[in-house]
Amino acid sequence: MPVESVVKTEPLLNRRNYTPEQSALWDRLSLSQKFASSSLYKFGYNLAFIRNQKNNASIAVLCCGESIATISVEGDINTNPDIVIR
Repeated sequence: MPVESVVKTEPLLNRRNYTPEQSALWDRLSLSQKFASSSLYKFGYNLAFIRNQKNNASIAVLCCGESIATISVEGDINTNPDIVIR
């Protein structure tokens, strides 16, 4: 396969992995959560969902295989959270 065809198809593969749900979740994160999650993306974590707490604070939940991390609204990362995911 020529190198040119690999370069041309790579952006197409990235667009196939795009999901509108991920974009909608990303838009709901605080600025601090966005910065913190971008550092976790480098390690393979992906934003799974946002959990709303009783005090109206949201917790971003990211997964990487079996590993789970949470990010508080202030941007604090917890790689060993005490949460249950069904």
